[in-house]
Amino acid sequence: MSISTHRATLIVDGILAALFFAVCVLYAFVGGWPDVVVVTLFSAALVIRRVAPGAALVVAWVAACAQMLMLREVQPADAAVFAIMYSTAAYGSPAVRWWGLGSAGAGAVLASAYLSVVMPLVNGMGVAPAADAFGRLMWSGLVFGAALAGLVLAWTVGLLAKTVRDAREQGRRAELDRRELEHAEYRYVVEQERSRIARDMHDVVAHSLAVVIAQADGARFAARTRPEAAVQTLETISGVARGALGDVRALLGELRHREGGSPQPVLDDLDDLVEQVRDAGLDVRRTERGERVPLGAGHQIAVYRIVQEGLTNALRHGDVSEPVDLALEWDAHGVAVRLENAVPDGAAPGTARDATPGPRHGIPGMRERAELAGGAFAAESLPNGRFRVSARIPAQAAS
Repeated sequence: MSISTHRATLIVDGILAALFFAVCVLYAFVGGWPDVVVVTLFSAALVIRRVAPGAALVVAWVAACAQMLMLREVQPADAAVFAIMYSTAAYGSPAVRWWGLGSAGAGAVLASAYLSVVMPLVNGMGVAPAADAFGRLMWSGLVFGAALAGLVLAWTVGLLAKTVRDAREQGRRAELDRRELEHAEYRYVVEQERSRIARDMHDVVAHSLAVVIAQADGARFAARTRPEAAVQTLETISGVARGALGDVRALLGELRHREGGSPQPVLDDLDDLVEQVRDAGLDVRRTERGERVPLGAGHQIAVYRIVQEGLTNALRHGDVSEPVDLALEWDAHGVAVRLENAVPDGAAPGTARDATPGPRHGIPGMRERAELAGGAFAAESLPNGRFRVSARIPAQAAS
């Protein structure tokens, strides 16, 4: 419990104890100063019942013993005992909790003895309902049973409240842990995809710079003897540099110093990709409309990877007995990629058959590639039980 919570709890319990004291002290004034002392002790126990339930139990015992030693009658302030018993179970440590349960039994014994034996003697045997021994025994049993039931019931309610509170706290912590885990997994997915994009772009930029260097060296030697060739070479350098600059701007935040180990795919490699997936047992129906426009190397990689990931997800998580529709629609502004596949019965669209919890790697990766290329991405479930991914990649002059 923090300091601020501790202070707030004391303030609330102090106000409630003050109201309890104000009500009970009116009856205590009739009985005299001994009853005022008892009311004061019980009120003090109520003030600290949540912040220090063990100390509150001790103060309550002191108040009860003082009341019996001063031979006082039962009074409204005795109701504080039930609140103390509740607090020992709801807010106390395991030791305090069991001390509270033991106090319920001991308090019931003392209360029955005090009310059925001591007080009848003090009042001249006039309180007991029967003068014979059997009647007194019955009266003692009733007093003991009522006291024990009331005290144990208060303790049990406190224990139940503690159990409910602990269960809610565990649920809240589990929810926080789950959200943190999902956030960490998502960040891991994004970082993995960025690393893969960095490897792709490394080859693109390295190739462009190699061309620029070679052309610049050639232009330097040709400038003296063939000025027209030097001018043409500088135009080539300018075009290559512009294309490389576009790729760098698209993925500047994702680059890292690590080389890729294989040639980078281009749009012409989509034919081989589709054939590989068909050989794996997936019926891919590919359509392409419009006239292709130039795309930079980075944008071609984005198209290829989005199609690759979409087909992979359809093969792994979709219904392989149903065809997969792959469409590329070209216009003057770029290309729109749309891929639809059927989902197995009983599975939510876009999810794996095993329904493993946590974010998928494919959807964040495709969205990352499309957005970093300056385009857009969407994934949605359709009413006919199919799942669609669509991406828009803008046109850019090839390097």
